[in-house]
Amino acid sequence: MMTSVKLSFVDNLKKYFSLYLAMFKASLISDLEYRANFFTRFVTDVFWYIAQIVTFEVLYQHTNKIGDWGLKEMRVFLGLLFVIDAFYMIIIHENLENITEKVRKGDLDMLLAKPVNSQFMITLQKANTAILGNLVLGLSWLVYSLKGLDSFEPLRLLWLIFLIPCSLAVIYSVRFMFSATAVIFTRSENLQFLWWQVYRLGMRPDSMYSAWFKWALLTVIPVGVVVSIPARAILNPPDLVYLLWPLILAPTLIYLSHRFWKFALKFYSSASS
Repeated sequence: MMTSVKLSFVDNLKKYFSLYLAMFKASLISDLEYRANFFTRFVTDVFWYIAQIVTFEVLYQHTNKIGDWGLKEMRVFLGLLFVIDAFYMIIIHENLENITEKVRKGDLDMLLAKPVNSQFMITLQKANTAILGNLVLGLSWLVYSLKGLDSFEPLRLLWLIFLIPCSLAVIYSVRFMFSATAVIFTRSENLQFLWWQVYRLGMRPDSMYSAWFKWALLTVIPVGVVVSIPARAILNPPDLVYLLWPLILAPTLIYLSHRFWKFALKFYSSASS
């Protein structure tokens, strides 16, 4: 019995992975029809990257440390921020931003009618392949910042194999639960605005916050896990409490997001009703 359950899980995993690859390919083909969008989106986001870099470069002209880190460590933090944010924008962002519109226009009806998991379809249906250039830029800045460190252990990068997917799972879960409120309230723009304010808090090192606020950002609304913990994993000696927490938190939040989706759908009134 246990073997059949495992096989079923693996088969489902393969099915959904193949489905996502097909949707990613379709998104790429669609985006290539508007090639200027690749360039304009890349240029627009470059200015965002420059703004983040300049902000901290200016701050470090007036202080040697912010929280636990000096300028070189902060550059590594920004590199990880750029990489994780690029993955988030490519895979997740556009789908979750459009949930409110899908609910309002009744497009959710079609997704619920498909013989696949509705949460999977509504959150991973479209990939924003125009952001691929941003991922390359983020990786380039990360490599540059790592080379600038006085001492660095390359083996610590192996932690990112686990921590970056966990970071994306945390962003996905928290953002999805904010977005899914649209199913309950139909219009929830104010809650979506609140999400962006929360997300911005996670785009700064957790050590710059007071102890109680840092704790809240690592546990209650755990956006502090997204970049700060992967950065600590490659900059500081391993702290198992910090490193294991995302591995526990990510699957827990994925499960909770699924339960919340099921709860929200109880309030959904079909557009055809």
